Amino acid sequence: MAQLSRGRRLMGEINVVPYIDVMLVLLIIFMVTAPLLTQGVKVDLPKAGAEPLPPEAQEPLVLSIDKQGRLYLNVGATPNAAIDETLVGTRVQAALRRAPERPVLVKADESIPYGRVVDAMVILQRAGAKKVGFITDPLDERRPAGAAASGRG
Repeated sequence: MAQLSRGRRLMGEINVVPYIDVMLVLLIIFMVTAPLLTQGVKVDLPKAGAEPLPPEAQEPLVLSIDKQGRLYLNVGATPNAAIDETLVGTRVQAALRRAPERPVLVKADESIPYGRVVDAMVILQRAGAKKVGFITDPLDERRPAGAAASGRG
């Protein structure tokens, strides 16, 4: 009531000048950092129908094959011990019986023969795996493109 008697009225507007200042500072920051986020060479990537595993999916079955062609499975009491083909089939079959939609992946050393990887995939298929994926490392960008095809010497 005291304010009304002096003849002053309350101001009902919002001062937007500080908000504009903050917006302009953010715009400058984004303009400076945006070019830094794009790295590498622009390439046309091939299109593939594969989708990444959903993050809530359970741990996949991973059949590993080392340089000597020995098989390892990430389930069981001893996941770091080599096992024979029949035991791999039995363990995979039991694991897929409990969770039929569990992803199955093969992680093979690059120096083993292709036939050994195919043998491992046949074991997984006979055990009930409907789809089998592969685990790979990303390409090393420092290595020349021809080095992958010619070997390491």
